[in-house]
Amino acid sequence: MKNLSVKKIIATSPVSIDEVAVLLEKNAGIELIEVLNWEKAFPYKPGIQFRIAHTGNEIWLKFYVQEKNILAQETEINGDVYKDSTVEFFISIDGKNYYNLEFNCIGTPHVGYGPGRGNRTPILPEVLKQIDIKSSLGNEPFEEKSGDFSWEMMICIPTQCFAFDKIEKLNGLKATANFYKCGDATSDPHFVSWNPVNTENPDYHRPEFFGQILFED
Repeated sequence: MKNLSVKKIIATSPVSIDEVAVLLEKNAGIELIEVLNWEKAFPYKPGIQFRIAHTGNEIWLKFYVQEKNILAQETEINGDVYKDSTVEFFISIDGKNYYNLEFNCIGTPHVGYGPGRGNRTPILPEVLKQIDIKSSLGNEPFEEKSGDFSWEMMICIPTQCFAFDKIEKLNGLKATANFYKCGDATSDPHFVSWNPVNTENPDYHRPEFFGQILFED
């Protein structure tokens, strides 16, 4: 099981999402999402990296993706974003329930909460609108494009989005998490994770395979 220390960045004044990206790249190291858990059935592996940090009341997360096919059809909050070119961050704060934060490549979010795949409570759209998201592909939907694509996504997640946990500060918080890339409806469906998922078939909703993360104090 992997371990990850989430660096704390002190922002002395409100910063734009572009300034956040600069601070993140200066202060946080690159992590790889490279585990191809179901290689026989789904052999395609896009290139995917991320950086993560926190400010005490916000998680800063940036993904860097290289892939052959990009697709962005879902524009409805809490819609089926996993079918598109999508990056995901699952996190459990209490060790029993977890949040699945999913973002297609134009920044449409899908976030739920609960103990497992079949028992999810969606986080309200008005709460999710507090997440600041910027994709290098913009925010307009498009049909699949094939070629050789590189795209980036910066995501700022305030603690209010973890609506079922009372988090005053992220400082010193111990949690478990996993980071994923998928694209179920693309021409090359793929399932790549940060921490290995030891199941027979693709299933990201398996918190027993999350890695340990610690938010620096």
